[in-house]
Amino acid sequence: MRLSSRRAMDPRLIAISSSLKGTIFPLTDKEISVGRDAGNSICLNEPSVSRRHCLIKQTNDPDSAGSQFTITDLDSFNGTFVNGLPINEKVLAHGDQIALGDVVLLFLVDEGEAGAKYPSTADEGNLITRSTIRLQREDALYLRPDRLLKQLSPGDRVARDLNALLRISRTIASIQDVNQLHQELFKLILEIIPAERAVILLADNLAGTFTSVKGWSKTSGADDSFRGSNTIINQVLKDGVALLSNDLLSADSIGATPSLVTARVCSVLCVPLTVFEKALGVIYLDSSNLGSRFDEDHLQLLTGIGGIAASALENARHVEWFANENQRLQEEIRVQHKMIGQSLPMQAVYSFIGKAAPTDSTVLIRGESGTGKELAAHAIHLNSERSEKPFIAINGATLSESLIESELFGHEKGSFTGAVAQKRGKLERADSGTLFLDEVGELTPMIQAKLLRVLQEREFERVGGARPISVDVRIVTATNKDLEEAVAKGEFRQDLYYRLNVLSVTMPALRDRKDDVQLLASYFAAVYSKKCKRRINGISPEARALLRAYDWPGNVRELENAMERAVVLGSNEMILPDDLPEILFETRDESGVHSDNYHHLVKEAKSSIVTRAIEEAGGNYTEAAKRLALHPTNLHRLIRNLNLKSKLRGDR
Repeated sequence: MRLSSRRAMDPRLIAISSSLKGTIFPLTDKEISVGRDAGNSICLNEPSVSRRHCLIKQTNDPDSAGSQFTITDLDSFNGTFVNGLPINEKVLAHGDQIALGDVVLLFLVDEGEAGAKYPSTADEGNLITRSTIRLQREDALYLRPDRLLKQLSPGDRVARDLNALLRISRTIASIQDVNQLHQELFKLILEIIPAERAVILLADNLAGTFTSVKGWSKTSGADDSFRGSNTIINQVLKDGVALLSNDLLSADSIGATPSLVTARVCSVLCVPLTVFEKALGVIYLDSSNLGSRFDEDHLQLLTGIGGIAASALENARHVEWFANENQRLQEEIRVQHKMIGQSLPMQAVYSFIGKAAPTDSTVLIRGESGTGKELAAHAIHLNSERSEKPFIAINGATLSESLIESELFGHEKGSFTGAVAQKRGKLERADSGTLFLDEVGELTPMIQAKLLRVLQEREFERVGGARPISVDVRIVTATNKDLEEAVAKGEFRQDLYYRLNVLSVTMPALRDRKDDVQLLASYFAAVYSKKCKRRINGISPEARALLRAYDWPGNVRELENAMERAVVLGSNEMILPDDLPEILFETRDESGVHSDNYHHLVKEAKSSIVTRAIEEAGGNYTEAAKRLALHPTNLHRLIRNLNLKSKLRGDR
């Protein structure tokens, strides 16, 4: 986050959840540690936060003359999430939401664009007349209940005003929509104070500008063109006092007040909207009716209303801002919404998607099962010009030739037994959008030929049909098969291969991006904790070591299943080694993991059994697998996980 063009306000974190909600933490130091321990720069005394959870550093931005803030996870149990995604390290942007366990912090740098500028008017001179009253905040009776009660007597006007304040408080307490809140305030104020016009102005940090100007006329309703007196408004904002001025038409300075002369204003009320000792804006009322003079009681009442309305307006503005920011952040992060990872291999994938997505070129996504090929295809679609059009997926390995032909191209009524009606295929449904064809290497020669025609001519025929149907569709395919080898063996058409392999990317196996294992594990733990309504406070160091040491032949899909199992079957708020699948304990001792004697002994027993079976089979792995009643593939997996290859080679 660059700060060179920001207005003069320190960057800060604001707690927006947990018992710390509303707490503001200024980011003034170059290096700020965050955690549960009292020695941290920011101490978050919450059980779900690690003792040292994360570190925030302010550094010079190499691309500008300003600074940027980088957040780094300190191997916390629960992980550090930014905008819902786990991170190891990330440069923060204005409006980012940082989740540390149950604590959610909002990172803010005051960067809002200048609000609606207040119209420049001529100097209106000194509007303080003999009938002007200045009311200091400490003298406002409705903000000092102790002093007010001493003056209260039955039937007193103060009692009526208190009832009015109570009604206003009840009415606006549940309103979160900014426009509705303004309207209700205007109606209630003009019911009890004899003003003709009213305006609520919410100030920007730049002098003379306002982020919001809402006006109201007693006769015509909403009137945002009404702005009030610039001089009075600026004085109230500057001094923080409420003002009442009568007899303005007879004041000596009237010639220097063009805005008041034009409207024939004779009485003005203006009170500050104050939150945490800071002037948020003003409520301004005026009247040109000589028979409706404001008095000090009106000033006291409007000051009390201002005290109630200020917090309500500020909260409504925050709700609106959060809603807009949430929408913006969702738009920004949708490419990586489910593609978790910050390793170099994943950065290369993101770079490819960024370059390939805006084009209409055909894309081939390679990779082992469970590496997230469909997620990559979806990300390509979402970041293309076709993002508002359909994304249709079909798997070439799960259906028979006849079924996949019908699913892909559709069929005409009566074209085969059971075809009781015409059916549009997925190609038609994907028109103007993207068709994702998974496991393309498993397609039969007949389907390959039909798909080639679609790529060449952009048309096809339904099963049983004779009329060509034209489509405008982008095709993205995926495979875990070696297509070059399949072409060499005659199992896959060479001309189709060249049509599909225009742009190609390989999704990295999880064993090749071990740095992402912890991020993925934290993400899946959080997902299934919420889904299963079971509180998880993180992953123990021993369990993390097991997760990192394992090779994950099933890739991300296998890791997700392991974490779901750990959340569902675990009995502790921390995920422990015993919550993980047994297969993870077969990993070699280099991981440094010895969770307990039981698992270590089981591993040793497995090693001994496998070694003896291979020795008895004379080194023949197929025969050894038969003796153990295992599939040869499973035996090879055991040998790899138990790190027996070197030992068996040495024995031979």
